Amino acid sequence: MPIFMTKAYRVILRNIRQFSYFNNADTILKLNRPSIQTVSKRWLFWERDRKGGYSTTEKVSILDHLKTGFKELKHEFGLLKQEIKELVETDPLLVARPGEIDLIWCFSDQSVLDKFVTTSDSDHNEGYSQCSLTMSSAGRALFHGHLDLRVPKDGRIKKAGYCAMRSKRARKSFKRESTYNWHLYNTLVLKVRGDGRSYLLNLSCEGYYDITWNDIYHYVLYTRGGPYWQIAKIPFSKFILGSKGRVQDKQNRIRLDRITHFGISCGDKIPGRFDLEIEYIGLEFDPTHEEEFAYEMYKTEKYIVGV
Repeated sequence: MPIFMTKAYRVILRNIRQFSYFNNADTILKLNRPSIQTVSKRWLFWERDRKGGYSTTEKVSILDHLKTGFKELKHEFGLLKQEIKELVETDPLLVARPGEIDLIWCFSDQSVLDKFVTTSDSDHNEGYSQCSLTMSSAGRALFHGHLDLRVPKDGRIKKAGYCAMRSKRARKSFKRESTYNWHLYNTLVLKVRGDGRSYLLNLSCEGYYDITWNDIYHYVLYTRGGPYWQIAKIPFSKFILGSKGRVQDKQNRIRLDRITHFGISCGDKIPGRFDLEIEYIGLEFDPTHEEEFAYEMYKTEKYIVGV
């Protein structure tokens, strides 16, 4: 074989190898993936992961799983005993007494704070904000941190600056998923001491299908600065439906028997420190409030507005 044909043959083989290498989609994703971005895939229609691709799981060995499981057996059997007791007694709460506040979370002990988690944009390398939930000097919950609007220079993130606290998923014994049933009440009550900022209250109603995983009802909590406490009473009819931070055109009332999480977020685009002290979060039945839903529920054709 002539020398020029041998060289040409080698060039062709090299090009084929490079083409097959770069034709691999996984390889292209690995090469183009920025170093600080942790979201691997973004689905437009169907979602595989409830977290939207954000990796929040921790790798734990099987031995550690067994140790933790044996430690929690006593607590889980206690929950099972309580479930059986409630089933035998069959004495559910049927009527909420008007004017009385039933506390859901009273932040007077560290064990109540452990039922909540805090997140910020810096947890996923999408910003520089930080927050935490600790006990204040007055013995109450203090949601505080620093809001930073700087955007990472990775070419993908366009906006930054949010911090949030959210309750953990309600569960029955042996980690079975459950929901909060608040259908007897019509008003959310919070006793807080703020810093003058506006916070966003979030009520999650995750459903079975992936299209409902991000259904969250929002309403604004306005706080007063200063040393005085304030009691905020917000009817559930005022909460508006959103999904992934976008208000939905097609609105419907919140299902109070399917509440999965309660949260408070800070993202008012004012950089700097924030402090929100919380004494309790409760529920109340107001017989004078007869409004079912505060927003219009337009009847539109199918496939016109976002669901």
